[in-house]
Amino acid sequence: MEKEIFTQIDKAVRRANFSLRRDVFALIEKAYKLEKNKKAKLALSWIIENVNIARRKNLAICQDTGLPLGFIIAGEKVKIDFALVEDIKKSIEASYKRNYLRASMVSPLLRGKPGYKGVTIYLDFNSKIRGLEVVVFPKGFGSENKTKLKMFNPTVSFKEIEDFVITTIREAGPQACPPFIVGIGIGGDSSYALYLAKKALIERIDKPNKDRFLASLEKRLLRRINSLNIGPMGLGGKTTALAVKIKTHPTHIAGLPVGVNISCWALRSAKVKINNVKS
Repeated sequence: MEKEIFTQIDKAVRRANFSLRRDVFALIEKAYKLEKNKKAKLALSWIIENVNIARRKNLAICQDTGLPLGFIIAGEKVKIDFALVEDIKKSIEASYKRNYLRASMVSPLLRGKPGYKGVTIYLDFNSKIRGLEVVVFPKGFGSENKTKLKMFNPTVSFKEIEDFVITTIREAGPQACPPFIVGIGIGGDSSYALYLAKKALIERIDKPNKDRFLASLEKRLLRRINSLNIGPMGLGGKTTALAVKIKTHPTHIAGLPVGVNISCWALRSAKVKINNVKS
């Protein structure tokens, strides 16, 4: 594996696992200031203390350091080949081991002793960037296990889609460590809808959607979710979710896939630029 690639990936792995994203932390602090429920406010104070200790002492924010995901985003004229993708994958695995992050990967059916091999890689292209970017996204499975997909009839009402999202959140409850960040993917095929839901989580969550219709839908869903009174760690209160983010893609006239991917409050990701790639 190339030293330059490993150095950059190692920075991303450390930053993602030891320092909570600023946009996420800002919304947690805002929720703490607004919360009136004493138990919920106490839970939010524990989260804030946990984040501060992790950052100060270079410790994992959560004991579940997740299934490590790697989003490779290539700009124009960047050459992507098997060797480069393998270098990035192996660098994430090596960094997890080097930084004493929990080995959580097992065979899906035979299980066995957990290890580090098995990083999941997504490849995307973006003409607005130059060079190559990699986002390291440790996805905890307490919330990942609450993922839902529904293949709606295209004549479905907006309310039925919203109700599906609300039911998903209600069923997740305290087990997925609220307050949540809710990623929603609408369109494509079944697998792409779930990909969009996950991709929504690696983008900034403290800014409204650039699409006015989607921004309105996000706002409405967030309001409904926070009226569920699940609250931080299931203790009630105003904040069951910090944000709802939606991404869409054209789909077939006969279908309407909707995927929901939840993150717990510890939404962890970090982006780095890989400089020495061929173009």
